[in-house]
Amino acid sequence: MTPLRRRLIVLVTAVLLLAGLGTGMVLRAADRADRANRPQAGGPSVSGGKVTLGQKDRLMFVNAAAGPHRTAVASVPSTEPESGRTASDLKCARFYAAAGTGVCLQSDTGVLKQNNRALLLDADLRTRHTYSLAGTPSRARVSPSGRFVAWTVFVSGESYASAFFSTRTSILDTRTMKLIPSLETFSIELDGRSYKAADVNFWGVTFATDDDTFYATLNTDNKTYLVRGSISRQTVTTLIENVECPSLSPDGTRVAFKKRVLSRTDLWREYVLDLRTLKETSLAERHSVDDQATWLDDETVAYALPAEGEVGTSDLWSVPANGTGTPRLLIAGASSPAPL
Repeated sequence: MTPLRRRLIVLVTAVLLLAGLGTGMVLRAADRADRANRPQAGGPSVSGGKVTLGQKDRLMFVNAAAGPHRTAVASVPSTEPESGRTASDLKCARFYAAAGTGVCLQSDTGVLKQNNRALLLDADLRTRHTYSLAGTPSRARVSPSGRFVAWTVFVSGESYASAFFSTRTSILDTRTMKLIPSLETFSIELDGRSYKAADVNFWGVTFATDDDTFYATLNTDNKTYLVRGSISRQTVTTLIENVECPSLSPDGTRVAFKKRVLSRTDLWREYVLDLRTLKETSLAERHSVDDQATWLDDETVAYALPAEGEVGTSDLWSVPANGTGTPRLLIAGASSPAPL
């Protein structure tokens, strides 16, 4: 056998092995998806129907309950979140909506790589525009006016608990359709000084009502900061350390956030920060919260926690924003809440 023929045989064998491995991974993923799409006894009532962003007093979310409507955008009455849920045909990994504008982050597993995209939605959940994403969907938000949309993806790593990860956060102006691909192009003022570094990451945007101000997390030099930003000036300024995934209250006076309680661990507690005094209030939830909380009203925040005994599924919980009370199960088998 000639050296050339030997190399060709090795190459063909390697290609066949890789193809077999890829096919096996896809088949296993398909089998897991098939099991997840089968309704489970005792699960919540989910039925297909019309879901729009114009419906009042509804709470929208991504349905995580097993069955054919798993990962579909669904809604329930705000006053009866435990009631039967209505599911749309739209399926998302992350979702948010406000003032008739929605954003859906999708992720499809391919043989060689994920196909990730952001869908800009109208009030009837129809796609206005599609944007390719550079990584795995993580966070999504819409400004109170519906004008601005933000999303965060993992360019590397798959969670904020990873030893090494990199994020990319984008902001879209739905009026002009101008996309800011990465907040890393913004000027940074850290502790009163201009700051530049190669390790800068942003995530978890939340918008104020003025269609310019936003808050987000800045990570650099193994520290996280709450930053206040300006879209028009393309600047951010640090306010306080150890703040992740901020969520601005409807009245604009407070930020709910997750705070790392042990350095270099994936243990977080949910807090509320008074933006005027910078006083922090620990909320009653004692489980580790790895989510960007959502304000249901000026007094209550909602967040996702892993469902007990169900891998890859979460439940939505709520808790008073003033540190009193006890956590309450809001919606079992759900994530990405968006109150209308």
